[in-house]
Amino acid sequence: MTSRFIIRKVFFLALSLFLVASFTFFLMQAAPGDPFLQEQAIPEEIMKSMYKHYGLDQPWYVQYVRYLKGLITWNLGPSFKYEGRTVNDIIQEGFPVSFILGLEAIFISIFTGILLGTLAAIRRGRWQDHLCMILAVVGISVPNFIMATFLQFIFSMKLDILPVARWGSFAHTILPALSLAALPTAFIARLTRANMVEVLEQDYVQTARSKGLSEMGVVFKHVLKNSLLPVITYIGPLTSAIITGSFIVERIFGIPGLGGWFVTSITNRDYTVIMGVTIFYSALLMISVFIVDILYKIIDPRIQIDQRRIS
Repeated sequence: MTSRFIIRKVFFLALSLFLVASFTFFLMQAAPGDPFLQEQAIPEEIMKSMYKHYGLDQPWYVQYVRYLKGLITWNLGPSFKYEGRTVNDIIQEGFPVSFILGLEAIFISIFTGILLGTLAAIRRGRWQDHLCMILAVVGISVPNFIMATFLQFIFSMKLDILPVARWGSFAHTILPALSLAALPTAFIARLTRANMVEVLEQDYVQTARSKGLSEMGVVFKHVLKNSLLPVITYIGPLTSAIITGSFIVERIFGIPGLGGWFVTSITNRDYTVIMGVTIFYSALLMISVFIVDILYKIIDPRIQIDQRRIS
């Protein structure tokens, strides 16, 4: 791995964040409505004072430069709707909750997906294979908000073994984490199965079997490692799926995470919170993809992700 590769990746990461920040800013500028129009019976003098307080009376290019300067110092500005609170405060409050939920969903997705994919590949063409793939199709087909409602109905209302909503203990994380993990689990299962079936047909696997190595020994020693490399590349999109899915799932389960804040800010027209959370999640996703690229290069040095080799 070369320093040039790292520098190039960091440059494109910064450029991507700049483009996302600019697009988000101009989108909010063009958005219809006013962040203060929901307030009733506000005198015009007070309205002008509020505009001046938040700098909204200035030209768009002045606001844009101030916005970019704030991003450089990670000062995302004040909230329009929560007096005395900044976007940074809201992120610091909501993100730890979303992080715990997302991390749990990622672990469930990777572990369960690899397990189902491995079982389906080993028992290819048998009932175990068909069952695992049916579950995968269901996971891909059913939206996470439908899955969340279904899990609430079964495990909370019918069986009464898990809390239906809110946030307070580990039990409160199980159903929302399962709802978020359903889609990526199904995708990882299908990806693992497809790659493992291909690896199982390689000559070196047949050689290992001919030497008397047990089937499980062949799988864990030779097959599984080589089958998981494509799964590693899915960690970036997996993070994206968890993040975007958390917006709705957190609202359904009444979880005080960052996704809930984001949805509320849209309905309240709290534009600074919308922009700040968008930038924060975009940075999180891009950094995760950057880390995956480096891990992929370290795990399999044969893969040349240096642009010089690609070109």
